[in-house]
Amino acid sequence: MTPPTTRTWARRGHTPVIRVRGRSQRRVSLAAMCCYKPGERSRFIYRPMFHKDHKTKERRSFAWTNFRALLVAAHQQLGAPVVLVWDNLNTHRAAGMRDFIATHDWVTAFHLPPYAPELNPVEGIWSLLRRSSQTNTAFADPDHLVRVLRHGLRQIQYRSHLIDGCLTATGLTP
Repeated sequence: MTPPTTRTWARRGHTPVIRVRGRSQRRVSLAAMCCYKPGERSRFIYRPMFHKDHKTKERRSFAWTNFRALLVAAHQQLGAPVVLVWDNLNTHRAAGMRDFIATHDWVTAFHLPPYAPELNPVEGIWSLLRRSSQTNTAFADPDHLVRVLRHGLRQIQYRSHLIDGCLTATGLTP
């Protein structure tokens, strides 16, 4: 992952160039849910997945079963029915996920229109994460990246006003 840069400098008349060493083939995936309930503080539930070896046939992103496990954990943690507002990621629309939602009365799913990231509060979380904990950082190795991501996500998780702000930015209401 190339580091996001917030500030840099160069001589007047020279375009700043930031050199980054080679890219790793390892990958980190994140799945997250912003949880809103009127009268209660907003919650943020996330699960990271670290893919260690790019040479195996291992899936390099979340499968619908991983999202199912996140939903079950969120339901247990929240102790309430879950109403999902999802983007059009293919694993959100997978047949197994549709069957799971149809067979469980505590979960209801609505899908956002295609190409509408401005309506997804989690996109605001990713923006906050990139602009806070990842700026001006060259990660030494994938483990360093995972540590910084977890720290940044925990900082957001404990600040419900940031999670509320991400919902407000979409124009949606709970």
